[in-house]
Amino acid sequence: MSDATRAVVLASGGMDSATAAAVAQERGYDLYLLHTSYGQRTENKEYECAKAQAEHFDAADFLHLTTDHLSKIGGSSLTDAEMDVEEADLESDEVPTSYVPFRNANLLSMATSYAEANDCDAVFMGAHSEDFSGYPDCRPEFFDAFQQVVDVGTKDDTQINVEAPFTEWSKTDIARKGTELDVPYELTWSCYRDDEPACGTCDACAFRLQAFQNIGVRDPIEYAERPDYTEG
Repeated sequence: MSDATRAVVLASGGMDSATAAAVAQERGYDLYLLHTSYGQRTENKEYECAKAQAEHFDAADFLHLTTDHLSKIGGSSLTDAEMDVEEADLESDEVPTSYVPFRNANLLSMATSYAEANDCDAVFMGAHSEDFSGYPDCRPEFFDAFQQVVDVGTKDDTQINVEAPFTEWSKTDIARKGTELDVPYELTWSCYRDDEPACGTCDACAFRLQAFQNIGVRDPIEYAERPDYTEG
């Protein structure tokens, strides 16, 4: 793969996107990290983590976009202070209140614009299999469909692959791969509820803690609570 091969990574500040960045780098891509603040509860912490990750990975560029349209639209406990972030329910197949309506299409559209403007060859997103039972815009079919949108909506000589390498992986698989790649998980944030310490009991904290517990590695960030979520 040529040294000039470039990839935009949607960097949320979380462990999945940080691992996606490490995978993209392992594949030989120069990294262009894109972080978006859209009014989410922990946006300041997420930005801080995404910026630190860009420095760690020696990214070729780091772009931070701020938008308020998703928070104005509402409909999510991540952006609406009137809605409570639910306690974790790892067995539920219901769409959780933390779902931000059609967020990933918005983020991927920004990433595609950024990629085309910088002659990038791919856009990476860290969505995984445990996401798409509750988040419809994390399903493999969504990424296949968005690839078609990219193919017909960019210049004829533009070739951008939409890469979601973890769509068949569990959070545990991601934690294991990231540990192998020395992903700086101390520079990541997943909690939906608090800036610091992480609550330990929302869905995002629960899936994250469970993943680390399953591989026998202590999650390096601080938590208000560390329940045992080990499978089995």
